[in-house]
Amino acid sequence: MSSDELLIRSEGPVRWISLNRPSSKNGLTVDLNRQIIEAFDAAGADASVRVVVLGGEGGNFCSGLDLRAAMSEAQLGTTGDEALERRMNDWFHGLIRAVVRCPKPVLALVDGPAVGFGCDLALACDLRIGTPRARFGEIFVKRGLMPDGGGTYHLSRLVGMAKTLELMMLGEMVEADEAARLGLLSRVVPVDSAQAAASELAGKLAAGAPLVHALVKSAVRGALGGTLEEALAVERKGQIQLLKSQDFAEGIVAFFEKRPPKFIGK
Repeated sequence: MSSDELLIRSEGPVRWISLNRPSSKNGLTVDLNRQIIEAFDAAGADASVRVVVLGGEGGNFCSGLDLRAAMSEAQLGTTGDEALERRMNDWFHGLIRAVVRCPKPVLALVDGPAVGFGCDLALACDLRIGTPRARFGEIFVKRGLMPDGGGTYHLSRLVGMAKTLELMMLGEMVEADEAARLGLLSRVVPVDSAQAAASELAGKLAAGAPLVHALVKSAVRGALGGTLEEALAVERKGQIQLLKSQDFAEGIVAFFEKRPPKFIGK
């Protein structure tokens, strides 16, 4: 069911799920994540749904964690380890799991930036198409953090270890054309025809065999070696350590002061 922050509609066998928080460039909160998880689980259980398309409104895909909302709730850096790990596991890693476990093909329509956890959310989808204004960025390092949305699992399998380390250690943005060259996007389409292009591709997928899609999706992911749960566990442990660091505090202050952070390695 749609809400102000998450728009859900069905067009025949295609379920469209779109983030709609323009004030934060579609930043994620626990409440929004809960809604997305429920939407994916509902789509997965609905026999009339053959394909799920995930996108964002307002020329943005997803800016990752809504830092202002998180800081106002005093959830970062001050929450006990057990509560913080449970929150990450249930509502952030739970979001990645919901996308991955959905038995239907999941297509991300990336129109605008997909950064931080938003980048990892796009990478968790099975297929991605984007517009010329699509941009990907594992920018966690600029906040004194590490990727924690399964990026260490998905990105390395898409672009290889060396490129993954470069992108994660530098935190640089990848523009649409480069994203297509690297394999992050299967195609780049004009902004004004992006919805139509996504509909066309989703229609082709919807015309396929649902059981085959489910089994192929499961088999391909299972054949990659290593598990998502192992990667998520490593990310949780590392991220909780980083949330206590001085560099994280500096990254947050620098973000709000709109200046480059000055990290000291502590």
